[in-house]
Amino acid sequence: MGLRLYDTKTATVRDFEPLEPGRVSLYYCGATVQGRPHVGHVRSAVAFDILIRWLEHSGFDVLSVRNVTDIDDKILEKSAQSHLPEHAATPDYPAQEPWFALAYRFEQAFHQAYDALGVKRPRYEPRATGHMTEMFALIQRLIDAGHAYPAQDGSGDVYFDVRSWPRYGELTHQRAEDMQDAADADARGKRDPRDFALWKGHKSSDPVTARWDAPWGAGRPGWHVECSAMATKYLGSRFDIHGGGLDLRFPHHENELAQSAAAGDDFARFWLHNGMVTYAGEKMSKSLGNTIAPEEMLAAARPRAVRYFLGQAHYRSQLDYRPTSLQEAQSAVERVETFLARAQRSLGDQDLGGGQTVPEAFAAAMNDDLNVPQALAVLHESVRAGNTALDAGDTEAMTRSAAAVSTMMRVLGLSDVPEAGESGSSEAEESLAELVEALLNERVQAKSAKDYARADALRDRLTDAGIALEDSKDGTRWALARTGSTTSPATGARKG
Repeated sequence: MGLRLYDTKTATVRDFEPLEPGRVSLYYCGATVQGRPHVGHVRSAVAFDILIRWLEHSGFDVLSVRNVTDIDDKILEKSAQSHLPEHAATPDYPAQEPWFALAYRFEQAFHQAYDALGVKRPRYEPRATGHMTEMFALIQRLIDAGHAYPAQDGSGDVYFDVRSWPRYGELTHQRAEDMQDAADADARGKRDPRDFALWKGHKSSDPVTARWDAPWGAGRPGWHVECSAMATKYLGSRFDIHGGGLDLRFPHHENELAQSAAAGDDFARFWLHNGMVTYAGEKMSKSLGNTIAPEEMLAAARPRAVRYFLGQAHYRSQLDYRPTSLQEAQSAVERVETFLARAQRSLGDQDLGGGQTVPEAFAAAMNDDLNVPQALAVLHESVRAGNTALDAGDTEAMTRSAAAVSTMMRVLGLSDVPEAGESGSSEAEESLAELVEALLNERVQAKSAKDYARADALRDRLTDAGIALEDSKDGTRWALARTGSTTSPATGARKG
C-alpha cells in the first residue's frame, strides 16, 4: 500500500502521489515570532518532521519550506510593551526593544527548541520581511482580477473581497454568511466586515521602520498574504502539501487558499493539520494556569523522551499532557535504548546497521495517514522479539531485530535527538569511563567483602545515572542506557 493522507479540504483520506515523480513539495506554517515557543508549536514541528522523514525514507526528495512571520500586529505590540535595560538603550530606542530585534530574538528561541528535539531544518526558511516584492505582485494580481480593492478612505489598506470569490469557505466547509467578521484590520474602509486585510496602511502609532512603500501606500502586509507569497515563490503555483496546526485552518489557511486561488494559483493539493495539546483533558490556558512550555518539559525529562511524547499520538488527534506523561515516555525510550545497548555488546565491534528496510507492519502503519501509535507498537514488539532472541542466544534473529529497531528509531527522528553527553568529546568519554570504572571497582570490593548491601547500592547509583549493567561469568559490562550509545567508552567490563 502506498502513502495515504487525510486532506482537510476534501475531508477524506486519499492516495498521495506527488506532482513530480520522486519529489515532494511541502510548506508548513512556522512561527510568528512574538514570544517563546509553546508546546503546540513544537508538537506541530515534530509532526511534520516525522512526515518529512517518512517521505525521505520512502525514497522521495522533499523540498520543505517553513516560514517565519517576523512582522505582525502582535510583534509590534510586544515591542511597544518591552523595556530595554539602560545599557542596551539607544537614542532611537531609549525604552523599547526594536520590533525586529524582538522578532529575531524569539526566532532564535524557536530554533533552539526545534534543534533540542531533533527537528530537521527545512530546505528553506523564509522571513516575511524579505518577500515584500512577491506580496506586492500577488496583491496587484488580485486587484486586477477584481478580487481585492484599496480602501477608499485614504488609509492605504487593501482588502480581499470575500463576496467576489464564491469558493470562499471551501477549506473549512463553511458559508461566508456564517463566518465571523475579519478582525485583522479597521472596518472603516471595508465593503464587507468579513473582508480581510492584504495590506495595512501605515499608522502614526507604528514604528517608522515597520513600513514599506507599496503602490497603494506605505504600510505592511497582512498575515495571510505573507504565506501565499512565500509558498509560491519557493514551491510554485501548484505544490503537494500545505500543513500547520488545527488552529490555523480558519481564518489563516482559509484565507491563504482563497487569495491564492482567486489570483489563479492551484496552490496546495493536500492540506494537513495536526491536533492540539491539552492538559489532563482541558484546553491549555495561561488563565487556568495549566500551560507547560517546551523548556519545562526539557527540564523535566530527556530531550528524546520529550520528542517521543510529542510524536506518539496520531498527528490529527488531540495530545493530552498529564504529570506522568514524560516519565512514561522516558521509560518507553529507555526500553528501546537498553535493548540496542545489549545488542551492541553482543555484536562487539560489528555495526548494528539499521539499513533501509523496516518491518512491513511499520511501513503499513506509516503509510496509513502516518499512524505513529501503530508504528510504535511495531517498534516495541521488535524490541521484545530482540530481547527474546538475545536471551536464547539466537544472534541472527537478534541482529535482524536490532537493525529494524535502529531504522525505525531513525525514521521517527528519535535517533537524531541530541542528548547530554553525546558531544563526541573523547576527553568527556574518558572521564566518564574513569568514574564508572571506579564505582565498579568499589562494587567488586564490596562483593569480595560480602557487603552485598553496599554492592547493590552502587549498582542502583549507576542505574539511576543512566548506566546499564550486565553481570556475567566474565565480569560486568556497562553501557549508557539513556542514549543507547555503544561507542567507547559506552561499553566496558569489570570482573566480579
